[in-house]
Amino acid sequence: MRLLSTVLSLALATNVVVGSSWFSKPAYNKWHETELERWLSDNDIPYPTPADRKDLEALIEKNWEQHAVAPYKNWDTDKLQAYLKTKGIETKDAAESSKDSLLSKVQSSWYETEDKAHSAWANVRDWIIDTWSDSALKAFADRHGISVPQPRTRDTLLQKVRENYDTVAKKAGETASYPGDWLYETWSESDLKEWLDTHGFPAPQPSTRDKLIASVRRNSRLAYLKAQEQQASASAKANAAYATLTDKIIDSWSESQLKEFADKNGISVPQGTKANELRALVRRHRAEFLDDTASASAASAFGAATSNAGNQYAKATNDASLAAQEAFNEAVDTWSDSRLKAYLDARGIPVPHASKTDELRALVRKNSHKAASGFNAWTWDDLSYDNLKKYLINSGNDAARKVGESTSATRDEMVSAAQSAYASASSAGGDSYASATSYLAQATDAAKNNMFDSWSESELKAYLDSYGVPVPQGSTLNELRAAARKQSTYFKYGTNSPTGTAFAKLSESVKDTYHWVMGHLGAGSEVAKKKAQDAKNEL
Repeated sequence: MRLLSTVLSLALATNVVVGSSWFSKPAYNKWHETELERWLSDNDIPYPTPADRKDLEALIEKNWEQHAVAPYKNWDTDKLQAYLKTKGIETKDAAESSKDSLLSKVQSSWYETEDKAHSAWANVRDWIIDTWSDSALKAFADRHGISVPQPRTRDTLLQKVRENYDTVAKKAGETASYPGDWLYETWSESDLKEWLDTHGFPAPQPSTRDKLIASVRRNSRLAYLKAQEQQASASAKANAAYATLTDKIIDSWSESQLKEFADKNGISVPQGTKANELRALVRRHRAEFLDDTASASAASAFGAATSNAGNQYAKATNDASLAAQEAFNEAVDTWSDSRLKAYLDARGIPVPHASKTDELRALVRKNSHKAASGFNAWTWDDLSYDNLKKYLINSGNDAARKVGESTSATRDEMVSAAQSAYASASSAGGDSYASATSYLAQATDAAKNNMFDSWSESELKAYLDSYGVPVPQGSTLNELRAAARKQSTYFKYGTNSPTGTAFAKLSESVKDTYHWVMGHLGAGSEVAKKKAQDAKNEL
C-alpha cells in the first residue's frame, strides 16, 4: 500500500509540473450554452439545433485541440513552412518535407505549451483586449463609463478595462468567458477590418459585421501570442543595442558630451564633477536606462505601453502598418478611374458625380480598411475563363448563355456578361440570385490557391491594364501572375495583404532600434554617431 501511495503521489506531482491537472475540467465546461454555440459558429463547426449541452460539449471536445490549443494542426505545408521560417528554423523544400515532420518542428517551437493554452482559455479577460489599439480601449472605457486616471496611458487603460470587464458584461446581461458581440460594440466595420489587416488575418469574404467580429474573436489568441513574442524579441534587441552603445560611447565622449548626455537624460551631476566621475555616474545609471525608467523622453517616444517591450513592439507595429499603407497608396496611384470607382462600388461607397482622379484616389485611401460588401458584380472580375464559361452556360440567363456558348467570346466579354447576369439575378432575388451567390462561393473558394494560374499572357496583361498598371517589356508569365495577384489582393482586401502582415515586417523594423537609442539618449555628436554606427555593425 505504501509503494502504491508513493507511486500515485509521484505521478500526481509530476502531472502538476508538466501538464494540466488530471482532475481539472477544460475551460468550455464552465461556459454558458450560448458561448458553446458561439465558439462552434466562430470556428465554422456545424452543430445540430436544437442541441443539449452534452452534445455541444462533446462536439467542442472533438475540435478543441486543433482550434484552441494547437491551431497549427489545421495548417497546410506552406503555412507550416512560413511559420518555421519566422522562427529561423531551417527546413527542406515543402516538396521534400513531410507534413508530419513540419508539424513536429512547429509543435516544438510553438508559442505556448498545451497546459498554458488551457489555462489561458479559462481566463480570456487577461489577454483578449491586449491587441486592441489605444483608441479602441479609450472608446470602450468611455462607452461604459469606466473612469481612467489622466494621463490615459496604455497601462492604465488596459488595467481599468480588465478590472471592469466582468462588470460591463453583467450590466449588459451578457456572458464573459467567450464574449459575444457586446465586447466590440464600439468598433466600426472598418475598425474590425483594420485589426484583421494589422494582425495578418484575411477578412471573411463576403464580409458582414457578424463575420468580422467572429474572425477577430477567433483569432485574438493567436494575435496575442504573436505580439508577445515580437515584444520579447524587440525588447531583447533594443536592450542589447542600448547596452552595446552605452559601453562603446561612454569612454569616447569628452567631458562636455558626457554632461550633455546627463542633462538630456535627467542625470543629476554635482558641481565640479570631473570626466572620469561623470563616466562612473553614467555607468551607475545604465541599468535604469535599460529598464526604461530614467528617461522620460525615451518612454514618450513610443507612446504609453505596458513595458519597454510593449513600447518597442508598438513602434515596430506602427512602422509596419505605415509601410503597408504606403504600399497600398502606391498601388492606388496607378489605378485607372474605372478601377477606383469599382473599388468604391464593391464597398457600397457612393461616388460623387464628375469626381476627378485625385478625388477618387483620396476616397479610396480613406476607405482602405473598409471591407467589401459581400459578393458583388466585381467578384467575377478575377475568375478564370473556364469558371466564367461554366457559370454563363448554367446561369439560366439567355443572353449570358449565348456568350458562354460562343467559341469566340473573350474573357472580358464573359466578365461583362457575368456581371450583367448577376445584376439581373440580384434584382430578381429568389432562386436565380441564390444560385449565382452559391456558384460564386464555390468558384472563389476553389480559386484561392491557384488564382491566375490558368490565365494566358494576353488575359493577364488585359487584367493589369484594367488597373492602369504598365507591364514591363519582357515580363515572364510568373511575374505577370504575381503582379495580377498583388492588384487583386489590394482590390479585395484594401490596405493589407492577408499574408503580407505587420508581423512579417516587425523583425525588419526592429533592426533600426539603434536609431531610437541615438535619437532619445541625446547622443548627438559626430563622435557618438560614429560609435553608434560601429556598434550597429557589430550587432
